[in-house]
Amino acid sequence: MSAIDEARPVVTPSIQRRTRKMGAGSVGIEVLKYAVLFVLTASWLFPFYWMFTSAVKNDSQVYTIPPVLIPNPAYWNNFGDAWSKNNFNLFALNSIFRYALPATLLTVISSGIVAYGFARIRFPGRDILFFICLTQIMLPWQVTMVPLFITFKNLGWLNSYLPLVLPNAFGSAFFIFMLRQFFLTLPEELSDAARIDGASEFGILLRIILPLAVPALAVVALFRFLGAWNDFLGPLIYLNQEHMYPLALGIDRLRRNISATGNNELVYPYLMAVSTIVVTPILVLFFFAQRTFIEGISVTGIKG
Repeated sequence: MSAIDEARPVVTPSIQRRTRKMGAGSVGIEVLKYAVLFVLTASWLFPFYWMFTSAVKNDSQVYTIPPVLIPNPAYWNNFGDAWSKNNFNLFALNSIFRYALPATLLTVISSGIVAYGFARIRFPGRDILFFICLTQIMLPWQVTMVPLFITFKNLGWLNSYLPLVLPNAFGSAFFIFMLRQFFLTLPEELSDAARIDGASEFGILLRIILPLAVPALAVVALFRFLGAWNDFLGPLIYLNQEHMYPLALGIDRLRRNISATGNNELVYPYLMAVSTIVVTPILVLFFFAQRTFIEGISVTGIKG
């Protein structure tokens, strides 16, 4: 027997049986894992599928039992009819240009400036002010809803977008905290080198910190835009003229108007058609920005 044969491990039949059992067990675990993931994914996707398919049905298909999963025929004109007949072009413009974009821009600018001050500028009482800022996260908006309404009423801001947009110019506690945590992960030597070269704090923020914080800023922008896009309660409180409605109130107006007239024809398909159109931009935006979004989430909050 050669030295190589002597060095080879001896594989007995019992070891072979245990190896087969372990291999079969690991395969079974993998199959079970992917089966669970498939079920969870299907349960998450099914509401979107039901919303989309309901949008191209008529009433007879919507209320059929058992449910019709594949519409036949499909009424694709429901999208155009539901959107154009109910003035949703105006509601979309209100949501984008009068609410979502201004609110997002103000939130990113104000929260970034305040977070930089808490992260990189040392001044007396900084930690106390940061603690007070954090306490605002624990205060639900419903608690301040009535006092804010009275304040904006006294200012004469009702039936305008000022109560919804202007408070964003003073930052958001949650976004300030998130951006501060991200700024703390950036090397402080970069700021020190810029100060030696004579850069001001605003110049350091604008030319060094913000370009490196694009992932975190993208997360803030996406969260704020999504919140304004889906906001229902805020516009419901402050807006009372239909030509100023955003999309959320426009959808509710469609539901209320059809119910009030007693004309239930295509109520559900029209609502699902409009809802599908409203949801689609957010899904597309997340799909194209998911790498930046996930990067911003993963690296934010590493350093305390």
